[in-house]
Amino acid sequence: MDRIGGSPSGAHPLARGGSADTQDAAQRSQRLQILATEHWNLLATRGLSWNESFSRANMFLTVLSGATVALALVAQATSFGEGFVTFALLILPVVLIIGLTTFVRLVEVNSEDVHWVYGMNQIRHAYLDMEPDLKPYFVSGSTVDDAGISQTYGSHGTGSVYLHGLVTTPATVAFVNAMLAAILGSVILIQWQMTMLPAVGVGTVIFAVVCVVQMAFGRWSDRRYQEEHARRDPVGD
Repeated sequence: MDRIGGSPSGAHPLARGGSADTQDAAQRSQRLQILATEHWNLLATRGLSWNESFSRANMFLTVLSGATVALALVAQATSFGEGFVTFALLILPVVLIIGLTTFVRLVEVNSEDVHWVYGMNQIRHAYLDMEPDLKPYFVSGSTVDDAGISQTYGSHGTGSVYLHGLVTTPATVAFVNAMLAAILGSVILIQWQMTMLPAVGVGTVIFAVVCVVQMAFGRWSDRRYQEEHARRDPVGD
């Protein structure tokens, strides 16, 4: 009677242990599925950001090419007369505005990309918390400090950060914007009866100033995102 009466009130110890293990395994599987879903969402968002970056750069260069062709045709038709100058003063500011907005958006996309990498590194950290022995098989970073972010980007720490910044897409657009601003400024000064040599000198100064302003904006945007991440995770782990 004791055996029969005790059977409904409690299961065998092994059965209770097996049920707990099954529940833990199900919870672990659910956590992994949630993390993997978020990982793929971040990866897809990162891909969309890069597609937007390339599209914006191509759109700007297409507008610039069209404006250059239009200027060449007007120059042939007017023999570089007043009509050409007027047309240049109308079209170059439009192209420059498009270039500046493109630069701002490219800088934002780069900062957003770091944000997505930040999130994916956090998820990899969660993976390794669950399975620490998998760490040797991860080539991407699993921390949110500078070293972890650089590891995910595939950077090995060689070369200068500033030199690398000169070959990025935003830097290329920034140089084109500075050139447009310099040309526009020189054309305006020549219209004000300034001779060619001083106008070119002032245009060179404008080129340098516009480059510095755009570089300062890029550094400010990067610093703003770094401060945001530092507030989220002060220890960088």
